[in-house]
Amino acid sequence: MEDFKQKIKNLSSRIEKVRESIHTEEATKTSLILPLIQALGYDVFNPEELVPEYIADVGIKKGEKIDYAIMKNEEPVILIEAKSVTEILTKHDSQLFRYFGTTKAKFAILSNGIEYKFFTDLEEQNKMDQKPFFTINMLDLKDIDILELAKFRKSDFDVVNVLTTASELKYTGEIKQYINAQVENPSEDFVKVVINDIYQGVKTKKVLDNFRELVKKSLNQYINEKVNDKLQKALYTSNENNLGEPTINSAIDIEKEKLEHEVEVEKEDNEIHTTEEEIEGYVLVKLILKEEIDPARVYYRDNKSYFNVLLDNNIRRWICRLGFNNANKYMQLNNEDKTTIKIDSVNDILIHKDKLLEVAKSFDLAASK
Repeated sequence: MEDFKQKIKNLSSRIEKVRESIHTEEATKTSLILPLIQALGYDVFNPEELVPEYIADVGIKKGEKIDYAIMKNEEPVILIEAKSVTEILTKHDSQLFRYFGTTKAKFAILSNGIEYKFFTDLEEQNKMDQKPFFTINMLDLKDIDILELAKFRKSDFDVVNVLTTASELKYTGEIKQYINAQVENPSEDFVKVVINDIYQGVKTKKVLDNFRELVKKSLNQYINEKVNDKLQKALYTSNENNLGEPTINSAIDIEKEKLEHEVEVEKEDNEIHTTEEEIEGYVLVKLILKEEIDPARVYYRDNKSYFNVLLDNNIRRWICRLGFNNANKYMQLNNEDKTTIKIDSVNDILIHKDKLLEVAKSFDLAASK
């Protein structure tokens, strides 16, 4: 499983580098989609495993072709419709919808090489659902998504097994989207539910409008507090080393396990996504700084370009900035030179422990003068 996970992450890094050079559907297929099919263990040059331009007649229309069909026992089991990396997928769903009922395949994938939407027939037998049961974005990977993608590997693929989890995946995904929407902009109905046992007066439109911003603020505070609580527990409940202190690796492992199945933290700007990798970096920095600073004083604040690690929750007192949003990762220190250090992996932060502690010491010295 670890090998597969690394393959997918390597492919993600490659996509980040080459996507700007891809302008056509054919280039998308060759450079982005076929490599993923290969990563799933299929021989893209063997027609017994993958058939390009698979013919699926639709009604009186003959010779209709699907970009790819993954085959098993001479029958298609997964249909793949490819679009250019420059295109948005939603407008193409109906095309794949027409193809689905003409074959024995139980799964269909719509992709532009970055986003992959997986469909089946949960709502009506042999009729493709309007909404995907699973979506993975290759530029915004989460470990839980890679685990689900692994079910489509040649060595593991089992129609019954995937179908049994498809329903749960679909509805948990929709529930998370709903929760995220309410965090960003609570609906009137949602506000009513929240304040039902809190406000005893008549829930007029004016009352609901007054509460809407308060509900939004409370939701965001609750999410941030839960994340900080987990990070704090990771500092003090991890396996202890010989000195009785929590080790960095054990704290990281515990935190990663806790975050694996959680919704990623969403900030008020819906384009900001706090990733597990950023949280992992934050845990590392916080543990390093523990030698000089009370962990309760160390916070984080994310934005579109980079992830801040702050002292005393003060944006002016940032210790470092982590740039993990593309293939060229870096850490910038808030020293006199604003030193920027290339980072290949999160663990590289450990190499620069002394530099981080120097920055932390400089803030405390300045505060004491």
